[in-house]
Amino acid sequence: MQLLIDLLPVIAFFVAYKLADIYVATGVLIVGVLAQTAVSWIRHRKVSPMLLTSAVLVLVFGGLTLAIHDATFIKWKPTIVNWLFAGAFLASQFLSSQTIVQRMMGENVTLDAPSWRRLNLMWVAFFIVAGALNIYVAYRYDEATWVNFKLFGLMGLTLVFALAQGLWIARRAESDAGGTA
Repeated sequence: MQLLIDLLPVIAFFVAYKLADIYVATGVLIVGVLAQTAVSWIRHRKVSPMLLTSAVLVLVFGGLTLAIHDATFIKWKPTIVNWLFAGAFLASQFLSSQTIVQRMMGENVTLDAPSWRRLNLMWVAFFIVAGALNIYVAYRYDEATWVNFKLFGLMGLTLVFALAQGLWIARRAESDAGGTA
């Protein structure tokens, strides 16, 4: 259910684009992300760093898209978000005793330190590739194709990567459990 709530602004963007244009869709995205951020604050009295980063970038790039009337800015937003996340995940390898992935999943998953670092680097690579793919599609294809890719392509890639990560973790956890038994 939380995944659906997290995706509502993107889905609203997609629907608004299909019914109107990129500028109406950008306005809808801005309103959706602001509502999502407000709901998070009201429910939990905090906003996750990922949501806050995304919200700020939606406001900046979406605002520029609407002010200048140039869709290039909103097309860059997913790339900037992904590359910022890649940078943050990479920095956590060196600036903290635990990687971001370990802090997010450590309560539910037991891995050794090298496996946590490897998993974190997999996410770094994923974010870099996802950002590059977004820019590739944005500049090589028409706007409608990019909008479809933003919803279905990036979401599909993320789901496939998360499933592959789950299989990798399960295999690692089994080998760790087998080594300690």
